[in-house]
Amino acid sequence: MPTHFRSLIAAVGAASLVLGASVLSVSVAAADEVDTTPGTVVKVEELAADLWLPGTAEAKRITYWTVGSDGNPALSTGAFFVPEGQAPEGGWPVVGWAHGTSGLDDDCAPSLVGPADAERDRQYLGTWLGQGYAIAATDYVGLGTPGLMPYLDGKVSAHNVVDSVKAAGAVEESLSNKWVVIGQSQGGGAAITTARYATEYGGPELDYRGAVGTGVPANIELALLPLGPGVLPVAMGKGLTTYLLYILAGLRYAHPEIELNSYLTEQGRQLVDRAEEVCVLDAEDEFEGTVSGDLFSRPLNQIPNFYGLVNDYMGVPTSGYDRPVFIGQGLTDVDVPAPAALSLVAQMKANGQDVTLHTYPTDHSGALLQSQADSIPFVKQLFH
Repeated sequence: MPTHFRSLIAAVGAASLVLGASVLSVSVAAADEVDTTPGTVVKVEELAADLWLPGTAEAKRITYWTVGSDGNPALSTGAFFVPEGQAPEGGWPVVGWAHGTSGLDDDCAPSLVGPADAERDRQYLGTWLGQGYAIAATDYVGLGTPGLMPYLDGKVSAHNVVDSVKAAGAVEESLSNKWVVIGQSQGGGAAITTARYATEYGGPELDYRGAVGTGVPANIELALLPLGPGVLPVAMGKGLTTYLLYILAGLRYAHPEIELNSYLTEQGRQLVDRAEEVCVLDAEDEFEGTVSGDLFSRPLNQIPNFYGLVNDYMGVPTSGYDRPVFIGQGLTDVDVPAPAALSLVAQMKANGQDVTLHTYPTDHSGALLQSQADSIPFVKQLFH
């Protein structure tokens, strides 16, 4: 185990573990004694009351072990929400929620400050609670915990989502082991990638049933291939510029061996550094007008095996799914344009996957909310 990780584990092991109403002070003499099994709970805290979703009877903030971009144990935070009323026989079925882009800085973690689009997401998630589902909501590794969140790293996000469901179930006895994954935007990609690996990562202790993804950023890695000096020569929309800077920051962190800074101009390095510090709404305003072609000192496709690297990092799988998948897409979405989802669905169908596509005459956020007319009965069927 690397020295820096031993230090991290030792520090965590010396912390207090809050389990239910009891506080256990645990002192760890040796790092190797710490149980870093994915889904193992390190800390349970009260979730701030103003972050409770509509229809919540109980909510907690949790810190738990999962897997990072280097394949080693890593910490993530998150929250879980229990609906009002009496749990059904077997416990509340669980929605594993993969949130959309909030930022990379620790202060952007939804379990600390709520979702970036609070009005939209609170309404959306409150509807699932009202339908009788508990919610396990990861922040993703590095967002509120040591390191940097590897933005759009699909397999890491899949680990984080699955392990949040395990961790929530370990704390809250009223939760069933039956669950689905649901996500929007960044979380839409995370949800669909989770769907590919949920059974494998969850193991026999979880009963995974299927997935819902809206605004799924699929095949976005292809847009990175031509980037370099002068490409693109105009400012993109402020949201797209922010996403690009977050992608570059995450890729730089997850793959230090490619020395991404050497492909960036001084302006590019400064903006990617800054992207690590600014939550998404402020970032969109701050980075508006940035010309992406000015970020690069040489073409990214000079990175050895660049396509293979970014496809492994952020490519949404097109085969290997063992449960039904629902994809919802807004036809006027400018954050994740419709061809992203449509091309993914076409690839999945060509590979014989059980995927259902629904489109909506609305934008990125509108599709999330409108999709519930179709996704709620879809998910209900998964549990029958």
